[in-house]
Amino acid sequence: MTTKHLTTKHLTIKELTDAVGAGVTPRMVRHYHTLGLLPQPQRSQGNYRLYTQQDVQRLQRVMALKQQGFQLSHIRQLLDTHPQTRLDSTLMTQLQQQYQTVIQQMTRLRQTAGALEGLLGRDRNCQKTQAEALAQLKQLDVEAQAQLGQLDPFWSQLDAEATTHPERFEESLHRLLPDLSHYCEITVHLLHQLVLACGDVSLASLVRVPQGAVAAARTALKGGCAIVTDVPAVAATLDQTRLAHLGCSITPLIDDPHLAGVDDAEQAFWGDDLWLQRLQDTPAGSILVIGYAPSVLLRACQGIKQGNLQPALVIGMPIGFSHAPVAKRQLMALPVPYLTIQGSLGGGLLAAVALNALLETLIEKPDCHCYLTRP
Repeated sequence: MTTKHLTTKHLTIKELTDAVGAGVTPRMVRHYHTLGLLPQPQRSQGNYRLYTQQDVQRLQRVMALKQQGFQLSHIRQLLDTHPQTRLDSTLMTQLQQQYQTVIQQMTRLRQTAGALEGLLGRDRNCQKTQAEALAQLKQLDVEAQAQLGQLDPFWSQLDAEATTHPERFEESLHRLLPDLSHYCEITVHLLHQLVLACGDVSLASLVRVPQGAVAAARTALKGGCAIVTDVPAVAATLDQTRLAHLGCSITPLIDDPHLAGVDDAEQAFWGDDLWLQRLQDTPAGSILVIGYAPSVLLRACQGIKQGNLQPALVIGMPIGFSHAPVAKRQLMALPVPYLTIQGSLGGGLLAAVALNALLETLIEKPDCHCYLTRP
């Protein structure tokens, strides 16, 4: 974004769009005037629109909210709400409706993805049947209602192959995953294991593995570092045999065997200062594996920022809809090696799978150094 025009008293519409950047065009600006997103500007003697720095800032806010996914019909209300005024119930209802619409769209896209997975995820043993099924799809007559039932035998023909041989996951993943060539083979294996753990190929695009994270994990594990999990359920899912072979201890932070889920873990951490003290006492060079309580990750980030907590690696994958995304963003902003999944997705199983995948490649490929040049 350029700021060379911001000191000018008035800007033309072209100068306004250049100052804002983000792909804004004069046509978009005129449309935003019509919608009331931007106030009508002053006019020159030649009837040209004249803009100020306040217009630049307003348009920047519009574009930022648009990039975050807000509809134009809601952006004006958001921008025009006074910071000290609570959002009215009407706007909150509209935002909730937008959310439900997005979820419905995601559901339809998930159904589309499922249909494509049903075709593309077939291994070599199914290729003949796959070709026959595609030929059927080409001939499918969807104009006549009576012909819609042809889809049932189409899937039945494909499904019949499922009983003839075991599934070959790597073949399916090769067809379905995005290009992972920019990752080292250790990270690719990690991503494969995470996808297989949840059955959602789209997860691969949300996993964040910065440069240096794999190296930090392997160094710490080779040194027999302590593994500190947020709850016993995560500790129980770790590869005990490989960790014992490396001399790594496993310690649950919230040591309560009666925890039943993420809500219990979150409430337990807030309800007893002992757990916070245990977090603060985590030995330097440990690997933190957080898959349940987002507040544990938030406090860990705070401790790292203050220099009181010095883990070798943080696997931060708590599930949650408000605190968890915040905690993950804070983790990604810290100068510490980490593995995380953007947004609300996560969970104890995925956090444990991540560490187990790193353990597996460390023991099976101890001399691999591909991670030194690629994340």
